[in-house]
Amino acid sequence: MTPKVFFSRAHKRLTATFGQGQVIWIASLLVLALVIATGILVFMNYAAPTTLTMVSGPKGSSFERNAEKYRKILAREGVTLKVIPSEGSGDNLRKLRDPKLRVDVGFVLGGELRATEPGPLVSLGSVSYQPLMIFYRGPRRQLISDFKGLRVDIGEEGSGTHTLGLALLKANSVEPGELTLVSTPDGQEERALRENRVDAIFVMGDSTAQDMMRKLMHDENIRLFNVVQADGYARRINYLNKLELPRGALDFGKDLPPEDTSLVGPTVEIIAREGLHPALSDVLLEAVREVHGGAGLFKKRGEFPNAQEHEFRISADAVRYYASGKSYLYRTFPFGIASVITRIIAVVVPLALLLIPALKLVPAIYRWRIESRIHRWYRALLDLEREAFDPAADPARREDLLRHLDQIEEMASKIVVPAAFGDLFYGLRGHICFVRNTLLAQPAP
Repeated sequence: MTPKVFFSRAHKRLTATFGQGQVIWIASLLVLALVIATGILVFMNYAAPTTLTMVSGPKGSSFERNAEKYRKILAREGVTLKVIPSEGSGDNLRKLRDPKLRVDVGFVLGGELRATEPGPLVSLGSVSYQPLMIFYRGPRRQLISDFKGLRVDIGEEGSGTHTLGLALLKANSVEPGELTLVSTPDGQEERALRENRVDAIFVMGDSTAQDMMRKLMHDENIRLFNVVQADGYARRINYLNKLELPRGALDFGKDLPPEDTSLVGPTVEIIAREGLHPALSDVLLEAVREVHGGAGLFKKRGEFPNAQEHEFRISADAVRYYASGKSYLYRTFPFGIASVITRIIAVVVPLALLLIPALKLVPAIYRWRIESRIHRWYRALLDLEREAFDPAADPARREDLLRHLDQIEEMASKIVVPAAFGDLFYGLRGHICFVRNTLLAQPAP
């Protein structure tokens, strides 16, 4: 049997059962649904990106190194991550806020937002701590206010280190004029401290490798500042965390540091523009978990990434990810295939929820339409019967009533109904015959 013959027979059977009108109606509804679904699917498929743009940090920074690790992991999933260097956390925030730049996500330190509104930006969660380390020369100092009158390098203006340094000095009521702020070329802080060109340097984990820390702490003239008020800073400045550098963690043989040392530092968050595709959010967070999920000098295994909220609200997609992880489809299929399946489900399920009740209503509505065609003649038949058997009616009008009844029968016989509604049609004709026989049975006037 050829497809043409099959569809022809199917059409005839459906028409015979339900009628030509209902078949056309159902077919039109299905075709319209298919067209809408196809249009939505094409649009969603076109809009779903496979490229993500990330602003990282200065060349050689941990921000850039981590972004490169993400790029390699995402490449395995078929997603291209474009990494754009920047001047640091503050520059990342400016780029994310600039609608003219095509940037999706970036690293931002806690405290960068200050008193401004976050705007159309959301957080995908915190990925690491960024400890602030203060190295200084001379006798042991207990408080940050003890640095008054010294030459201090708090980092380049606009950097996260500079911003946090100013905040800590302000919290200690140290005015800029009460010490000498020295600007040292990037990467030269260690040398400047060794050569006694500065008395103290503020450096963040982003620009401080562990080998630099070891070198400075092996110098008997240089100390790492122990933030004895770390708990207080963490309470007063909500984006700061108290961090512990355990005794001997840098060098067990030489017992460096020689005591448990308290530090403070913000967390690093991945900030995204609102509207980031949920699939990209999930696959990026998977890469973040792979890179940052292990243990480190200042973190425990599994501590990062996390959904701890600071200045930016956590996106709904990130909240879902932290609660249940990647969806089944993205765990089971490659990113591209899972993305297509997800978009199909996103289109089909809402349409099904609309079409199933609609399709259930179609037979009822159609039956009402057919019944209304027949019931209108029942109304005419009832009016005629009431007039014919009214005791006050003129018996001479019987012939007129019979002619009217013939007209009703003629009009009713022209009603086209499918086989499924034959009982209603023949019931009407039977009742017309019943009224005619009753009229004819009446005695002639």
